[in-house]
Amino acid sequence: MKIEAIHLREVQMPLAHPFETSFGVTTGRRILLVELESEGLSAWGECVAGEHPYFSDEQVDTAWTITEMELVPRLVGSEIASGRDCPALFEQVRGHRMAKAALENAVWEMDAQRQGISLAKLLGGTREVIPCGVSIGIQATPEKLMETIAKEVAAGYQRIKLKCKPGWDAKIFAMVRERWPEILLSCDANSAYRLEDAERIAGWDAFDLLMIEQPLWYDDFYFHAALQRRIKTKICLDECIRNRRDARAALELGSGKIINIKVGRVGGFTEALAVHDVAQEFGVPVWCGGMLETGVGRAHNIALSSLPNFSLPGDVSASKRYWAQDVIEPEVTVSTEGTIVVPTGVGRGFEVVRDRIEAITVRKKTMRA
Repeated sequence: MKIEAIHLREVQMPLAHPFETSFGVTTGRRILLVELESEGLSAWGECVAGEHPYFSDEQVDTAWTITEMELVPRLVGSEIASGRDCPALFEQVRGHRMAKAALENAVWEMDAQRQGISLAKLLGGTREVIPCGVSIGIQATPEKLMETIAKEVAAGYQRIKLKCKPGWDAKIFAMVRERWPEILLSCDANSAYRLEDAERIAGWDAFDLLMIEQPLWYDDFYFHAALQRRIKTKICLDECIRNRRDARAALELGSGKIINIKVGRVGGFTEALAVHDVAQEFGVPVWCGGMLETGVGRAHNIALSSLPNFSLPGDVSASKRYWAQDVIEPEVTVSTEGTIVVPTGVGRGFEVVRDRIEAITVRKKTMRA
């Protein structure tokens, strides 16, 4: 396929509810969307970089610059066979995986359209439905948290994940477990702890957590291995897994027993598939993490989650949890059993509502072959 034109758009969307993690509070999102044109077809990708370089070293402005100045010139006008060609095309540019993923994922979507199949099928997905969990941010009060959890449990979500940080951890877990002793419960520290907190973290074994996600440094799996040896609860690795090599090294070291795959964090579908396969080789389950995506990125997460080793409920929840109005139709919905149906239509399986995107676009640039 020849990529004839690439459109960059920054859109701004307010969240339906503030979302707090150990990094701070997010009330709205600046998001870079990319649109590719080829032979009369249009495909979309989403860059999941945040407003600040807190989760990773990327943010929306660096992603825009790298995409415009380095990545688009390599892709626009090129003849490529599939999305698997993109890593080699972008290889000279070090890092900037979220920017790369936006373009690569759009190429995969374009290829699915050209072949007349669903994106999930092109990726190798086998699931007709995917299990869904929900990520709940730090709340203003414990009482507010309990209200939020009650709402999500009633909605049918199969796993509740609590963001945590020092001062918002053990007492909160105890309260939740006392009220809901049977729910699948996990926590996500976003690197808020250090190895000297090991004794404190070991105390969380009492709460029967499915996993503790990325408790230590964002770029470490050596000290995570030391922590995993000291606790019974499984550690889930997130920020520190950038590629298949990281996954293999971490699993050989025993740094964790679960991996969260975020397609933007690893640089696109090609590397996400490779991490999936490495984890499967080690008998380690994976799940798909969320980054407050619009429906474009959410649709891609659904397709990825249909692969065989995505056996744990991920963060792919309903559009309405984050947006008053999403940019796709139909919006993503979750059944009362806590599942999402994997689309079988051509491409992403959801229509992008162009006029909604245009209404929230604050800058735009088109580059042609």
